[in-house]
Amino acid sequence: MIYKLTAHDRTLTLDQPRVMGILNVTPDSFSDGGEHNTLDKAMAHAERLVKEGADIIDVGGESTRPGAAEVSVQEELDRVVPVVEKIAKELNVFISMDTSKPEVMKEAFNAGGHLINDIRALSMPGALETCVELNAPVCIMHMLGEPKTMQTNIEYKDLLGDISEFLFRKLHTCLNAGISKQNIIIDPGIGFGKTMDQNYELLARLETFNSFGYPILVGLSRKSMIGMLTEAPVNARLPGSLALAMYAVNKGAKIIRVHDVAETVQALECWNYVKRFETRGPKLRELLQIGKIIKNRKQK
Repeated sequence: MIYKLTAHDRTLTLDQPRVMGILNVTPDSFSDGGEHNTLDKAMAHAERLVKEGADIIDVGGESTRPGAAEVSVQEELDRVVPVVEKIAKELNVFISMDTSKPEVMKEAFNAGGHLINDIRALSMPGALETCVELNAPVCIMHMLGEPKTMQTNIEYKDLLGDISEFLFRKLHTCLNAGISKQNIIIDPGIGFGKTMDQNYELLARLETFNSFGYPILVGLSRKSMIGMLTEAPVNARLPGSLALAMYAVNKGAKIIRVHDVAETVQALECWNYVKRFETRGPKLRELLQIGKIIKNRKQK
């Protein structure tokens, strides 16, 4: 099945894995906080992401790193809306809004945004109703608790079962409220209320969520699960980020949220090219020839 995301006059077809470039307009994000927190800096980075091949730009005005404090509605509006508006006017790209606040969803969507990427899965008062009203594509994510507390009390009866049950309930709520199935993406929430081993287990079993019938988004870029395993600091986690991203697309992920767009696009280009040959199984004659060569070498 080929998924399509449509908002305003733009459609993004998920016929192949797509790269979502991260644009944090925050002073305190874990990897790039303060680097793009003015309109000029944000636009310069957005232009770079598009030039490097990003299919989507994810604009976030509130840090969701473990322990992060919430910001006010007005502060988030001031950070996000001008950036979304300028990107929509000047760049040819699908725009995602990384927010949980209904006020920010509405204003940013009306400013030209396309996708609502909500780590709280539309749980804030008014968020669900706002998404129904806007008829916007949404991504609902699993998170244990809130960013402030999600890494302090991690407990699951069954990791895959608990996350699946959460997503099923949220999907049911969204569909009953009037959000169309074609407008929903799911994210199992790697890094959000999971231990290092749980994150890796979740990634290893990502194909479980293909059975839901919705496109899967994953964010792995530069995350602590790489640092905990390899002891690499945040700015040295590109190799791990690429390895995990390629593993995720091989398991069925349709959108990969990343900091390093150019490198991920190159890796995906190679992955896509290799995939072309998977359906070309060896002919019987080739298999017999290979077997003959191996037999001759053993006899020697």
